[in-house]
Amino acid sequence: MRIASLKAYEILDSRGNPTLRVKCFLEDGTVGIANVPSGASKGKNEALEIRDGGNRFFGKGVLKAVRNVEDEISKALVGKNALDQWLIDKTLINIDGTPNKSRLGANAILGVSLAVAHAPPTYLRIPLYRYIGGISARILPVPMLNFINGGWHADNNLDIQEFMIVPKGFERFRDRIRCAVEIFQTLKDILKEKGLSVSLGDEGGFAPNLSSNKEALDLLMMATERAGYKVGEEVFFALDCASSSFFDEERGIYRFEGKELNGKDLMDIYADYIKNYPIISIEDPFAEGDYDSWREFTSKFGDRITIVGDDLYTTNKKLIREGIEGGYSNAVLIKLNQIGTLSETLEAIEITKSAGWKAIISHRSGETEDTTIADLAVGTNAGWIKTGSVARSERTAKYNRLIEIEEEMGI
Repeated sequence: MRIASLKAYEILDSRGNPTLRVKCFLEDGTVGIANVPSGASKGKNEALEIRDGGNRFFGKGVLKAVRNVEDEISKALVGKNALDQWLIDKTLINIDGTPNKSRLGANAILGVSLAVAHAPPTYLRIPLYRYIGGISARILPVPMLNFINGGWHADNNLDIQEFMIVPKGFERFRDRIRCAVEIFQTLKDILKEKGLSVSLGDEGGFAPNLSSNKEALDLLMMATERAGYKVGEEVFFALDCASSSFFDEERGIYRFEGKELNGKDLMDIYADYIKNYPIISIEDPFAEGDYDSWREFTSKFGDRITIVGDDLYTTNKKLIREGIEGGYSNAVLIKLNQIGTLSETLEAIEITKSAGWKAIISHRSGETEDTTIADLAVGTNAGWIKTGSVARSERTAKYNRLIEIEEEMGI
């Protein structure tokens, strides 16, 4: 199962920006295909995607990354066994030679890593989740669905980036999605009744201007109950605060709802949310460098809710280990393009789960119709996936793939 050639070209992501599609051709003609996502809210330690600069696509073109795939990367990988994913990824890391994949570009490297990963299961006529996880791959994830968008993902006045529903109280994935759709459509009706915008943010959730972040939670409560579901039994809530986006590094303060707050003040607000709403998960409650607040918050609330590090860890095994040792959180958000290869992502998941923490497989705000993360969630038995709302096809593609996987498993 040798690699014969690699091909890359520009496609568009869900925000209308260029990204890469990479194809890996095996010697027998089998093709593995992968698209590369891109994030708007990024941690400082993320692997670096490269853009062309200049006027074309306002500087966001990826022809440099395309050339890197078809030239230097191709020369290094042609003839190698596509079954040896760890060797493929190690080769990619070595020929780049930088700690953040900035020479060849994390977008070029990830596109190749995933395209290669798709080729063997295509040849073997098995699904990607089975190739990744073998016979142990059996758990369909609980989805965390972004229904109200704020922060950098929407053009509105909400500081918190994502207000999510978590339909946890159902056995089958298709029932979780049915619940989500009914709440989503009910929420749309409620927003219309209140004269609020039903336009969508980057991840498919609604993006109305509201009086406060608590109003967003109240709307989720109202929609869930009106749709006929039990709050706190069948449906729970989750937040992605993306707090680095409203943190003033120079002054060490958070600008939240028009106020200047320290970490303790912000913690008190979260405590109030946890007390009054069925919140089971909070992601990035503090800025990535505010370790004291992370540690104190986890100490106080880690036995009650999932506290998720995203910008804090950027799917980097070294940072995850530091977080485990420091007690900063009890879960890690896993994003393939934060680290840049499938092998490193699998290692990050393994380290996270070995500590007894949750690994939540995640999309990016700039997505494509690629469904790799759906198979990744099942293949690693992660148990959780975060991939946006039930609107916009780049989001629903992942849910539809999970429904398909559930059918294949006969669950």
